[in-house]
Amino acid sequence: MLGFVPPLPQQPGRPPSSGHMIVCGDDALGRRLAVELRFIYGERVTLLLPPGRDANNPETPLTQRGRAAALFGRMSAAMNRAGNGNGATGGSGDTNAGVEAVRIMEAPEPSDDVLEEAGIDRAAALALVYDDDERNIRAALTARRLNPRLRLVIRLYNRKLGQHLEELLDQAAAVAMPGIDPALLDASTTVLSDADTAAPALAATALTGSSKIIQAEGLLLRAAERPPPRPGERADPGLCTLALLSSTTNDPAGAEGSDSSGDEAPQLLPDERAVADAAGRGTVVLEAISRADPARPATRMGGRGAPLAQIFSRRLRWSALGFALAALALVVASLLTTKDTALHSAYLTVLDLLGMNDPVEGASPARQIIQILSGIAGLLLLPLLIAAVLEAFGTLRTASSLRRPPRGLGGHVVLLGLGKIGTRVLVRLRELDIPVVVVEEDPEARGIPLARSLHVPTVIGDVTQEGVLEAAKIYRARALLALTSIDTTNLEAALYARSVKPDLRVALRLYDDEFATAVYRTLRTAHPQALTRSRSVSHLAAPAFAGAMMGRQVLGAVPVERKVMLFAALEVAGHPQLEGHTVEQAFRAGAWRVLAIDATPPADRNPDLAALPPFDPEGDTAPPPSGLVWDLHPGYVLRAQDRVVIAATRRGLAELLRRQRSAVPGR
Repeated sequence: MLGFVPPLPQQPGRPPSSGHMIVCGDDALGRRLAVELRFIYGERVTLLLPPGRDANNPETPLTQRGRAAALFGRMSAAMNRAGNGNGATGGSGDTNAGVEAVRIMEAPEPSDDVLEEAGIDRAAALALVYDDDERNIRAALTARRLNPRLRLVIRLYNRKLGQHLEELLDQAAAVAMPGIDPALLDASTTVLSDADTAAPALAATALTGSSKIIQAEGLLLRAAERPPPRPGERADPGLCTLALLSSTTNDPAGAEGSDSSGDEAPQLLPDERAVADAAGRGTVVLEAISRADPARPATRMGGRGAPLAQIFSRRLRWSALGFALAALALVVASLLTTKDTALHSAYLTVLDLLGMNDPVEGASPARQIIQILSGIAGLLLLPLLIAAVLEAFGTLRTASSLRRPPRGLGGHVVLLGLGKIGTRVLVRLRELDIPVVVVEEDPEARGIPLARSLHVPTVIGDVTQEGVLEAAKIYRARALLALTSIDTTNLEAALYARSVKPDLRVALRLYDDEFATAVYRTLRTAHPQALTRSRSVSHLAAPAFAGAMMGRQVLGAVPVERKVMLFAALEVAGHPQLEGHTVEQAFRAGAWRVLAIDATPPADRNPDLAALPPFDPEGDTAPPPSGLVWDLHPGYVLRAQDRVVIAATRRGLAELLRRQRSAVPGR
């Protein structure tokens, strides 16, 4: 599966040169981040891995070092093929010219001695992407003590803890370096979550299969896929065309839309001529920009309160309605036969129902018959009341337990797995008020308390066992999100779900890219009318971590088939390809495009464009106006003090950052 693993000799006695980058991790994200920095940004990288096999994939015969070596070997071969080809990449030569191979070290923990051996005192940046938050925090504190000037990128799942840790480490850097530039201090520590980075793309795939949303200073950038226009029709370009889909998107036997697809691959950031010549190809356009709602907690399924439908069964509610109608009929009959007032007739009927009235021996036969019928109806009231009490107690007893999928549920998303990724996707789906049914094998999984608090229907069981997906109402679902950490489990669940519902939307979380490509093509060929997507969390998250390593904020990553487009915020100063050029001149086809300019004065700018305004429960406070200007005139000249939002390919963003790095003296 992984092919030939080239031998990589240990280099314990070879100290790295200054300005290199260190990546510490124990899973796929660390390896992919090292690949991103080495082969895209052309940086010198030291990769620190734990010895032995991958704890998340114990069945793999290769060790951590072997899997990293195999990944680097495949990437190096792909780079060599691309470099010998004739296609232009929008870059300026080989990004890896003169850059040594990735230095791989093995150590169980990033201790003081290990970090010093990796050259922490001379490093430019350190990424701590272990799966364990505690290990990342401990290593970050050690690294800040050893090198206060080091740029830190930390992977943390806990958002609140990440905010406090970022402030603490920035404060430590400010104390160690008095008079540091606030802009450099803001970029000295960055806390990211791979789950938060990948969740929007995964949720968008399940919802529509075509919409991707990026948040920027309280605004939503919506990138939408559009099918190719019919003969005689003209496609709406939207605000701008971000990508051309592969020419074989609608061909089941076509290419998979990755970097290895050649001329048939999707084209990111095409120019007007390429868009005009792309007949029969779908597009990804910037469709609309709207204001994002303030950050608010995810809503519960079924509302906030406890309605009767959740306390009493349907049979009991129908029985109560029948009894009420019978009592009303007895009141009407008493009113018509006795010629009494409505209030007095109702009073007598209630007494008869409860058996509290005296026998009416001297009354008319009609009144006596009504009293007998009322007594019989009263006998039915006692078991009804007992059933209501028992069901109410049962509801209170199971209020803290997981909710089962209701019988009439339909049009929902079936989410497999409640680990880190699945939990974040669940929050995202509930924020969008999308009904969800969760399937999880482990009753003590990380996301089970969240599913219980949100009142999300949950099925506990092995998804590979018969009847589990049926319990999740897969035959009435709109989409399946298979997000467990085991590729074969996700594939088995997808195949079984497609056998039950052939037109089901399916999104798979797969690690191995070759395996994902084979699965994608096979499923698309077998089910050409259904939407199939395969996603790698590390592939979606690695560009954001790499951008943070370079000191830049990546607002989000949008998957375009099996490629990735980045949205980033950066200063114009120090970028010769932007500074002093018009917006039209600054556009580089296949590399980057300027989308917006921040018109806010530099002193008043929000350092985090991706942050949402705080949620106001009362709704009295209006969100602050955005300083981003999106309707740019093509002739606007970019100034050094401007901050822009760009859409870029991975290589395009790397070229911009390399140019800025070479333009700064002393680097």
